[in-house]
Amino acid sequence: MKLSYTTRATGAGLLDQPCEIVVEWSTDGTLWTEAPDSRFLRIKRRGDDSDTTGLAQFELPGFVWMLRKIVLYPSPAPLVDGKRAFLNATAGEILQTFIAEAKAPGREAVPGLDWDFTPEEDSAGHAWTKVINIYYRPGTDALTALQNLAEQGVCDFRMSGRTLQLFNPDTLNDDLATGAAPVDLRYGRDIAEAPDDGTLEDLASSVLLVGDNGLIKTFTNPAAAQPWGRWEQYVGAGGVADEGTATILAQAALERAGGERVQRTRGIVLYGARWLPLKDYQPGDRVLAPGDGGALEALRVRQVTLARSSTGVLGGSLVLHDRFLERDIRLARRAAGIVGGSTADGGSGAQPSPEAPEPRTPAAPAGLIVNPLPYIDEHGLPHGQVTVSWGAVTSDVGGVALPVGGYELFMRLNQEGAPWFFVTSTEAGDTTATHSPLVIGESYVFKVRAVNLGKTGSFSPEVAVTVPDDDEAPPVPTAPQLSTRLGVVRATWNGLGVGSVPMPPDFLHVRVWMQDPLAPGWSEVGVLGEAGAILVPNLPYGSDRQFRFTSIDRSGNESAPSVSATIAAAQLVQGDAANESITTGALAANAVTADKLAAGAVEAEHITAGAVVADKLAAVLTLSTRVVAGSASGARVELNSSGLVAFNGSGQQTASISAATGAVSIVGQLASGATGARIVVNPAGASAPEIRFIPGSGTNQSRIYSDGSRFTGEATLVMESGTNQASTAMCRLTHAAGFWQAAVLNPSNGEQRGGAVSAVEGQASIGWVHPSQQDQLLVFDQSGTFHRGTWLYANDSGLIMLSVSVSRGATYYQVALGFAFPTVPKVTFTAEQTTTMQLFSRTNSDLFFFDPSAGTSPPARTFHIWAWR
Repeated sequence: MKLSYTTRATGAGLLDQPCEIVVEWSTDGTLWTEAPDSRFLRIKRRGDDSDTTGLAQFELPGFVWMLRKIVLYPSPAPLVDGKRAFLNATAGEILQTFIAEAKAPGREAVPGLDWDFTPEEDSAGHAWTKVINIYYRPGTDALTALQNLAEQGVCDFRMSGRTLQLFNPDTLNDDLATGAAPVDLRYGRDIAEAPDDGTLEDLASSVLLVGDNGLIKTFTNPAAAQPWGRWEQYVGAGGVADEGTATILAQAALERAGGERVQRTRGIVLYGARWLPLKDYQPGDRVLAPGDGGALEALRVRQVTLARSSTGVLGGSLVLHDRFLERDIRLARRAAGIVGGSTADGGSGAQPSPEAPEPRTPAAPAGLIVNPLPYIDEHGLPHGQVTVSWGAVTSDVGGVALPVGGYELFMRLNQEGAPWFFVTSTEAGDTTATHSPLVIGESYVFKVRAVNLGKTGSFSPEVAVTVPDDDEAPPVPTAPQLSTRLGVVRATWNGLGVGSVPMPPDFLHVRVWMQDPLAPGWSEVGVLGEAGAILVPNLPYGSDRQFRFTSIDRSGNESAPSVSATIAAAQLVQGDAANESITTGALAANAVTADKLAAGAVEAEHITAGAVVADKLAAVLTLSTRVVAGSASGARVELNSSGLVAFNGSGQQTASISAATGAVSIVGQLASGATGARIVVNPAGASAPEIRFIPGSGTNQSRIYSDGSRFTGEATLVMESGTNQASTAMCRLTHAAGFWQAAVLNPSNGEQRGGAVSAVEGQASIGWVHPSQQDQLLVFDQSGTFHRGTWLYANDSGLIMLSVSVSRGATYYQVALGFAFPTVPKVTFTAEQTTTMQLFSRTNSDLFFFDPSAGTSPPARTFHIWAWR
């Protein structure tokens, strides 16, 4: 709040010292009420002692500013990269930690501040709907943390007096634009002036998105305004490698850049107005107010300004969110949840521990969170996407500090016995991953583990989520344009939403509703799949009928109704034409055409059997609407101007053949049979394009699929067998551009535990690999052949060959073999050995060469060793 006050005015002395100023409202001057967020702190002031009026000016932040004076202290628990970790935490848990610790004995900060939420419930008594993994450095103030949580869509907040209140996101304010008595701010009564400030600076119809692993995609919005042709925009999406997540981010950018940005300022009248600010509506509430062209729109109150003029008249103005800014908040929160993830900025910060003979096993990650979202692809079909985050692993299973090398994420269908699939891996500092596409309405289970030098740790606890369906309704259609001719009403739609908003990719159709205003009750009279008109016949002459539209998408979400329009059907002539007075002889050739006939005017009972034959039909029959077999809005097969499409019972499009391109799209699986031995393409729940081979019943199946997440910019072909009868082994064959591997795996977690053969451009190996036992491998590259593991012996045999340079000790050279024989190896000098050096086999893993002439021997020697046992 900004306040100007003269030192000679009443009560000016109260402002000489720090104090609180409260804004209250009253309708009678007797009962005064303090609205939320109406308490301010006298923090900043300025004045001029030479000013004879004694005018002083104050800038007063809201009471929530007090949170800037609460900082986070280190906790007894170890810090992660110098930060305190809040894993699987609610907004209430995080803020209560900040405030309660600050108020604890010994600190006792901000004594006037209170709160009324808990870690389990918000200030309205509702359970928290969102949790987050987040890390804060000690010294971070509570206001910064609170604003960060609000920006990520974890909570909304306000002050009630001195009490901080937190709420679940999008539940704090009221929708006052609907209901029996909406808050409708009208010209002349509540609104005095309505200036708009618009700009096309941010306009774009195409987005270039660049992600990770070579992901580069272009998205376009043909419905965007293009007064000077195509304008382009760039979106950097670091950390994003799957197309579904890229689609969400790109479509959000296109929606924000799809049209003119308008800020609406409305001057308000306080004398004689029906609705008053702070009393009837507050910042954040949605109200009906004059929008584009003066028509009432549902707009969010962004700011309330109250002022008294030089003549003492109280007035003010409102700043209203336009349709773009309102949606920007939701889009920004969605993007922040995807890109920010857990908001950890990488690295565990642990000190390196001494090298161990074997890689140590990392601890299991904690705080696994899976956030599912629906999105619409370029064909208008809904799919699912998940953003997964977890807490950083900083120690091994024994609690000793350990810098892990990365993480591996797995998923499966939430069905008993369903196999696990590898989703993706991340680098050491990256504790967030995204994945798509997933099936809407399907339930999935996720788990993650850390990896250290090839050693995999235990999995985190599993988290199951169900992918939600798209629940965002399409825009409210523009009002019907009505006309009447020949006794028929024509209701026309221009194909846009209120404010010239284009319909989204998943738009299905507009429903046309009609009612008699003298006998209210809306009934559907038809649908429009695109801009056009519907004809409504058989209406009584001279009787008003109201029409309105609602839009519906493929997921069944329906918009609020449009503004209605009223019309009465007009008679054809002053008196109705007599029965049979209009005959074919009275009609000119082609006088009765399609646009002259009302929809449904020619009914089946009026057509003689066999009357419609081939020679009565034109060579080409043109459909202006559609042909439907099944329910008009449910499960059906439909022939329309776009092609042939099929829908399921939820109205979701499942198959299509495009009339324009011939492209065939099928949502769901394609199977060669329903039971028994069969092939299934794109089976339900598959995480990547897949062909599955089913020998009979059950889940023991083999499959072939393509995985784009293993190598940057590459499509890896993977073939997997079924499991053995004991469910202890399966085989995976992996083909990539520079990598080939055949390996026996543990089917329960995908770990290698058996024979393996692999080849890359510079190396090949064959042997035996196990996650917890010593690997036994022969490795081949251009420098030679290397054995990794333990040489065994049978019948007193075994062999090792190596060349090594070592530095001399006092009188000896020690050679560490790097692995252990079952027993102490034997070494024999060949005839080329000419020195007096003596060899001692000390242990199973090293050799000791003694040189009696240490004073004259070189400081380093190269030994070519053949040893056997």
